[in-house]
Amino acid sequence: MDLPSERTTEAMKLMTSFLERTGAFGRGPQVRYLWTDAFAVCNLIALSSASRNPDLLRHARALVDRVHHTLGRHRPDDTRSGWISGASEAEGEAHPTRGGLRIGKRLPERAPGEPPDEEREWEQDGQYFHYLTRWMHALDQLARATGEARLDLWARELAAAAFAGFALPGPARPSRLAWKMSIDLSRPLVSSMGQHDALDGLVTVAELRWTAAALAPSPQGPSLGREEEALRELAEQGSWSTADSLGLGGLLADAAWTARLVTLGAFARTRLLPRLLAAALPGLERVRSTLGGDAARRLAFRELGLAIGLEAVPVIAASLEAHPERFGELEQTSLLLRAVEEHQPLAQAIRSFWLEPRNQRASTWGQHLDINAVMLATSLLPEGYLVLSPPPRPGSAR
Repeated sequence: MDLPSERTTEAMKLMTSFLERTGAFGRGPQVRYLWTDAFAVCNLIALSSASRNPDLLRHARALVDRVHHTLGRHRPDDTRSGWISGASEAEGEAHPTRGGLRIGKRLPERAPGEPPDEEREWEQDGQYFHYLTRWMHALDQLARATGEARLDLWARELAAAAFAGFALPGPARPSRLAWKMSIDLSRPLVSSMGQHDALDGLVTVAELRWTAAALAPSPQGPSLGREEEALRELAEQGSWSTADSLGLGGLLADAAWTARLVTLGAFARTRLLPRLLAAALPGLERVRSTLGGDAARRLAFRELGLAIGLEAVPVIAASLEAHPERFGELEQTSLLLRAVEEHQPLAQAIRSFWLEPRNQRASTWGQHLDINAVMLATSLLPEGYLVLSPPPRPGSAR
């Protein structure tokens, strides 16, 4: 599976089946799930570039509308109806992300006053901050791939809504971000903060601000300067180190985006990149011992998150080589990157394992089929997710 054409063919098969299975086209029932759809949009961008097929960008754009019209509105089994922002139909069409977006869980959210059930909460709807940042990124990637500035506006409006809804008040600044909020962002469902939520928010907001400036000289909508500063302060709280494979992949993806943003001037000579790499290394050392055994005892999407993150190594290396003068502590960063690179063979090992048909017959593959298939496709063509490409020049064709 090392030849680009073979990777493209396999990724296309996975994505075609996913789009058909979840009703992304036609009038069939919608099976929309925000995390999975965010990766799907990025995959369609990568496939469009790899196959030189602009129709796939149009499919990505259509998927965005399906997500907004499903997860930006109340559930069919809810007593409420319409846009979750409370906007009129016309206003909601123009600004579909101003109220955030539902996760897409199979059960309704926990009702006000209903006691929490930790196991059931995993299956109940609401909003997750870390899912919203993934959707912001997907919108932003598509904005730059198509030159459609409205997509970046929707991403920034989502960022503003998410920060306002998830930031829990402190004496002066927000004390933390809630991990899970109600569908209408009126109450926390899980008030503890995710380990990397503020970090993901910081990097994503910086990306959105750069894209806005690149697409328009005076962009409309939220500038997000206040949100970026508050997220920077929140991200400094606690440790980023983790031995969770999906969390490690997220750290490395943040590192790829940070490196690119530094080269673009969106971040100053910050120590963020070496800190991200240093935070990932202990977990990479430990996670090797957890990868192995029967497929029925493994969760593909979590492992594939790590495989995707490890593909950040060449992306970071290219940024360091292109503009070494923009990176503080360049020598230390290069050493840390080489240490991370030693673990890169894990990406191929994970990808090869889950490409095996016998491993895809495991119950754990079928139970999480959509997210597994889409993230396997991302691991095959990670460019649509990991690479922050500049927008098209005015008048150029895409």
